[in-house]
Amino acid sequence: MILINKFVILQTPIKFFKVNLLRVVFFPFAVIYGIITFVRNKLYDLKILKSYSFDFPVISVGNLSVGGTGKTPHIEYIIRLLKENYSVCTLSRGYKRKTKGFVLADNNSNALQIGDEPMQFKNKFDDIRVAVDEDRVDGIKKLKDKYPDIDVFLLDDAFQHRKIAPGLSILITSVNKLYTEDYLLPTGSLRESISGANRADIIIVTKTDKFLSPITKRRIYSELKPKFYQNIYFSYVKYGKILPLPSFDFKVTKSKFNTILLFTGIADSTDLQYYLKEMCNELIFLRFPDHHYYTKKNIELIRKTNNDIYTKNKIIITTEKDAMRLTKSKTIDFIKDLQIFYIPIEIEFKKNDKKKFNKQILDYVEENKPIR
Repeated sequence: MILINKFVILQTPIKFFKVNLLRVVFFPFAVIYGIITFVRNKLYDLKILKSYSFDFPVISVGNLSVGGTGKTPHIEYIIRLLKENYSVCTLSRGYKRKTKGFVLADNNSNALQIGDEPMQFKNKFDDIRVAVDEDRVDGIKKLKDKYPDIDVFLLDDAFQHRKIAPGLSILITSVNKLYTEDYLLPTGSLRESISGANRADIIIVTKTDKFLSPITKRRIYSELKPKFYQNIYFSYVKYGKILPLPSFDFKVTKSKFNTILLFTGIADSTDLQYYLKEMCNELIFLRFPDHHYYTKKNIELIRKTNNDIYTKNKIIITTEKDAMRLTKSKTIDFIKDLQIFYIPIEIEFKKNDKKKFNKQILDYVEENKPIR
């Protein structure tokens, strides 16, 4: 549990020392990992390992790091952009699901069957198809055989899935930690060398301030050094209204709280913490591992922490991804007496970037859509 206050600032030098010490310790393993990923990518580049391409629109959205860049809301943005005029399907591997192979989501699906991110897509967009398969090639073929009317496939977290050569590849990176400022696993969070960014057609810098200065943009351009065929766009996060967990009807009657209890199981919740700090006098944060499936013991910890907060003007908040894992699993029986809320998020592009990005996506889909 972390109380967000000035004590965090005092921890920073200690944390910085520990992080750098770990980088030194794990550096040999990072070298080995780098060699393995380099050889694998080179085998695909030389066509020794086969990549499959398709004669219809396939858009890959991914990153070089292990998470926390905001892929999910960007995929949702593309879904909203396309779904009115095209038949859209998302295909993920379904990270941390308890099933194997190809699974097509339906109204009875839960996060344990398809993963929290696909569950979120299905929950928000009932008019698109959502599927999971570790083998994206197999997944696309099965979907296209079953639903030949699908116009465009959105591949979630597929930048390293070299078995597919997407028609349009989108790379996401956070302004808080550009991939050029990161290190290979396990010293950092990169899944492959920064040279892998060369495969991207589009680079989106996420989590920027709504008003980004020209100086900051120039610095990012000089840092990322995009190739002549790459476009860079800048996006920022928009927080929605506080909502009760799906299938619950609790209501929020206030906009300012004495205490907010936040718990998350995502890679990076820093921005959300700062956003919520403006809505309360005290923020208490419980952090769980990324894509965490909550147990009865976890719920009891949340309940106890909430009970120990001696004020009536308090609220329990989590993320939309966590909401999917909580309400679409057995833990729903443990939280019926807790009023838990979540904050949905969307992304928005800078004014000029929005028009250009939308045009690039729409032009690609229109030029490559299948002929009926």
